[in-house]
Amino acid sequence: MNIDAIAVDIDGTITDNKRRLCYSAMESIRKAEDAGVPTIIVTGNIVTYAYATLVLLGASGGVVSENGGVIFKENYNNNQIKTIVDRTYVTAADEHLKETLGPKFDKHISNDNMYRLTESVFYKTITKKELEEGLEGFEYLDKIELYDSGFALHVTDKRVNKGSSLKYLCHEIGIDMNNVMAMGDSENDEAFLKEAGMKVAVGNAEDSLKKNSDYICTNSYGDGVKEAIEKFVL
Repeated sequence: MNIDAIAVDIDGTITDNKRRLCYSAMESIRKAEDAGVPTIIVTGNIVTYAYATLVLLGASGGVVSENGGVIFKENYNNNQIKTIVDRTYVTAADEHLKETLGPKFDKHISNDNMYRLTESVFYKTITKKELEEGLEGFEYLDKIELYDSGFALHVTDKRVNKGSSLKYLCHEIGIDMNNVMAMGDSENDEAFLKEAGMKVAVGNAEDSLKKNSDYICTNSYGDGVKEAIEKFVL
């Protein structure tokens, strides 16, 4: 199959387990860009972080951030970020958790939460189970999703995910999802891998992601990204 674009997660995919950018991923992404195949960043991180990563990588495909809540691409939408969903249900979830968690809320909420437009994030100093218990009785529980990215816990709006927003961005810029190679490592990457024509799990990926992938890399983190790009793109 023809690969017209690469969609790749950041944490645990192009970075190692200490969140350091892997040179191997950067070099292979730049080679793909030089060959005319752009890379799109698909991440749970905030849009400014995602865009900075895109620029430093030398990539050009744009970004899907906040697990699908926000997209951005240069020369698209008048160079303005686009929020795909509002924060109504997530804000309500925050208020509920402030009551049920008490002081734990401020202790474990991420310090970049003030910059998030569509979701809330907690450090993994609190467990997913504790947040699930804190959300018991929440009026709009069926409207939100709780993700474990491996690096943080994300409270998101069910109306969007990485996959729906990647599909939207690709449609807007004229890229067929059947010709996209998507790469990730964790449970919240499954949503965008399943939308892509080629699904790749890096070697360190969770078993659930590997089960639903077309190709499982022998190598982990950025070395896995390099492996897949060299095999299917270059």
